[in-house]
Amino acid sequence: MSVQPSNASNVLPNPLKVRVVIPCRNEAGYIGRCLRSLIDTDRIGMQVEAWVCDGMSDDGTREEIEALAALHPWIKLIDNTARTTPQAMNLGLRPGGYDVGILLGAHAEVETDFLRANLDCLAAHPEAGCVGGIITNVYTDASSRRIGAAMGHPFGVGGAHFRTGLKEGEVDTVAFGAYRWEALAAIGFVDERLARNQDDELNFRITRAGWRIILSPRIRSRYFVRASLKKLFRQYWQYGYWKVFVNRVHRTVTTSRQLVPAAFVLFLIAGGALAFVHPLLALCFGSGIALYSIVAIASALHAAERVVDAPGVLLAFVTLHLAYGTGYLRGLLDFIVLGRQPKGSAATSSR
Repeated sequence: MSVQPSNASNVLPNPLKVRVVIPCRNEAGYIGRCLRSLIDTDRIGMQVEAWVCDGMSDDGTREEIEALAALHPWIKLIDNTARTTPQAMNLGLRPGGYDVGILLGAHAEVETDFLRANLDCLAAHPEAGCVGGIITNVYTDASSRRIGAAMGHPFGVGGAHFRTGLKEGEVDTVAFGAYRWEALAAIGFVDERLARNQDDELNFRITRAGWRIILSPRIRSRYFVRASLKKLFRQYWQYGYWKVFVNRVHRTVTTSRQLVPAAFVLFLIAGGALAFVHPLLALCFGSGIALYSIVAIASALHAAERVVDAPGVLLAFVTLHLAYGTGYLRGLLDFIVLGRQPKGSAATSSR
């Protein structure tokens, strides 16, 4: 059933109440920069509050938040005793009392017009339940730079337009989304069973309820990439794994592109085995590997900021595809074939 905003014009309440929700745990050195970027944003004509839902950090994070909150009472420290990401999100979103709720990462910094650009986009699109923008990666080392280049290229992440910046207008998901209260209240907030993919699943329900999601290049933020191939593999394995649970809950494949990495892994497994059966099958398998390699190398050269980074970008591409694909296949086994239920949520409340 289609749902429309209660104010079907372009006029939003004045003053507009905006709540920025930041899941956080042990983010000393990052959370202060995140909050200071919000302090520097244009907040004229808005009632803004930032709720940092902290998973009981013990590294100095809470002291950073408390010091800034003492100077800026609109910044609030919320205890997240569950210490998980979806619970942190709902601690900030469920209580209500706002017109627009924004989910932000503790590793993020926003541009000075970030809030204004979000609200302008919502005003221009009354049919939108959520809007979002482009994330620019900031690299802390060479490894992060190469991984970030892979995550910002279509060969690495497909249609994740908030990373690639290749599309403006209606999309199926955004990161750091700004949500109308009416949309969140209508669909039931964040699914706390999900260790990963909370944003994607939330956005899927937004669109299924009849709202649109709009991507605007005016909405810009920076994300400090703290990455390694080991962390990348774990992250995308979980993305693939939990995507299957989302599909089971909604009884549909939410996006067709999610099937590509799993098909690639199946090709490697089945093709590698069948290559020993017949020379023609071996030729087909070899041709497939050659085609993938050519496209991957060309994409790595295109994505790399420096030529010397290309091998690292190529390795990150392979890691992304194998991690997501194997995670997805394991999810099919656990959630579809064996009918298992989730055992728990995320072990961290950072984003």
